[in-house]
Amino acid sequence: MGTFKIEGGHQLKGSIQPQGAKNEALQILCAVLLTPERVTINNIPDIVDVNKLISLLKKLGVKIEKLSPNSYAFQANNINLEYLESAEFKEDGKGLRGSIMIVGPLLARFGKGYIPKPGGDKIGRRRLDTHFEGFIKLGAKFRYSKEDHFYGVESDKLKGTYMLLEEASVTGTANIVMAAVLAEGQTTIYNAACEPYLQQLCKMLNRMGAKIGGVGSNKLIIDGVESLGGTDHTMLPDMIEIGSWIGLAAMTKSELTITNVSWDDLGVIPNVFRKLGITVERQGDNIHIPKHTDGYEIQNFIDGSILTISDAPWPGFTPDLLSIILVVATQARGSVLVHQKMFESRLFFVDKLIDMGAKIILCDPHRATVIGHDFQSTLKATTMTSPDIRAGVSLLIAALSAKGTSTIMNIEQIDRGYENIDVRLRAIGAHIERVD
Repeated sequence: MGTFKIEGGHQLKGSIQPQGAKNEALQILCAVLLTPERVTINNIPDIVDVNKLISLLKKLGVKIEKLSPNSYAFQANNINLEYLESAEFKEDGKGLRGSIMIVGPLLARFGKGYIPKPGGDKIGRRRLDTHFEGFIKLGAKFRYSKEDHFYGVESDKLKGTYMLLEEASVTGTANIVMAAVLAEGQTTIYNAACEPYLQQLCKMLNRMGAKIGGVGSNKLIIDGVESLGGTDHTMLPDMIEIGSWIGLAAMTKSELTITNVSWDDLGVIPNVFRKLGITVERQGDNIHIPKHTDGYEIQNFIDGSILTISDAPWPGFTPDLLSIILVVATQARGSVLVHQKMFESRLFFVDKLIDMGAKIILCDPHRATVIGHDFQSTLKATTMTSPDIRAGVSLLIAALSAKGTSTIMNIEQIDRGYENIDVRLRAIGAHIERVD
C-alpha cells in the first residue's frame, strides 16, 4: 500500500492544468469497440482506472498504439470474443466499474456482451438495472449467473424502440446509446443523462457516422446505422479536478490559476463555490483564485435560512464534488448543510475530519452540517486512510491546510482518479511525499 506524507500549513502559488476527464475517458474508450477502423483519442488521463480499461481492451484484441503520454490510437478490427467468457476476463472485469460500458458496444457490433459484477468505489449501492433494462428493450436476451456474478446479453439484431429510463444514469445512458447507434430503426431515450461527458460521447459517435439527435437534452433520438468509421477525439478537462483545485486554493489561502478549464462545460460549479464565499474569477478559459487572506463567508438563502448544497443529475451539482465542498466549508465563516442525495455512505469519511478538529454533525448517511472555523482554529495533522477517490482528495486538501505532518494511507484510491497528483502539487509548492 502506498502512503502520502503531507506537511500542511504552506501556501501554494502558480498554475495547474487539469487532466483529461476520467468519467469521459471510461465512456470514450469503450466506444472504440464500435468500429474496425482506427480511432485516435487525445488528453487521456494517466490514471489507474483508465489504464486498467486500456489493458482490458488490449486483452480483448484491440490494437493499441501510444502516440504520446496522453494520446493513443485504437483499432478494434480483430476482437477476441473468447476472452469474454474466460476466467481471466471474469477477474479483470471485477476490478473496474467502468468495464460495464464495454457491454453496449460489444452487443451492438458482435451480438453479445458479458461482464462480471464490477467493482469501484465503496460509496453505496449502484445498480446496473438501467443498463440491462435498456438492452432488453432493444431486443437483447439477458442472463445472470448467481454462482460467479456474471452478466450477459445476446441478440442477433437489436431493434430501435422508445424507452423512458427509470433514472438518468450517466453510464447507463452511455451504454444504451452505444448499443442503439447500430440498432435497426429509431431509438428514443427519454430521461437520458445529458452531462458534458455524455455530450462528448454523442458528438464523437456522430463524427463516426452515427445519427444522434437531441444531444445536450434529456431526450435523445437515435437513427440506427449499418456501421461506424474512425475519428479523432480530444477529451474535456476533468471538472472534478477543477473543483478540487478551487477548494485547495481557498483552504490553503493560496493564489492559484487553473488553466484550460473549458468554462462553458462547468455548469453550476463556479457558482456553488461562490456561495461558500470563494472568489472564482474567469480569465479567458482559465480560473483564477486570488489569495483569501481574510477567509471566505458562506452565503445564506435569501430568507436568512442556512445554505444547503446538494447534488443532482446534470445540470445540477455533481455528487463527486460534495466531498470537496464539505472540506472547504470546515474553514469558512458560517454554516452549511451538505446533502448527498445520490449515494449513501459517501459522507462517512467525515469522522477523519472531526479527528482533525473540524466541527461537523453527521445527521444521517446522506446529510452533514458543517460549522466553519473561519481559520480561527486550524485543522490538526493526523493519520488517515482514503476510503474512495473523492474522499481521498478531500482528506488530502484537509492535510495540506492542517498544522503538522499528516499521513494518508491507501492512496491507490486517489491514484485511480488523479494523475501524478503528488508531482503536480509539489510544482505549486505543496510539501507532499509519496512513500511506498
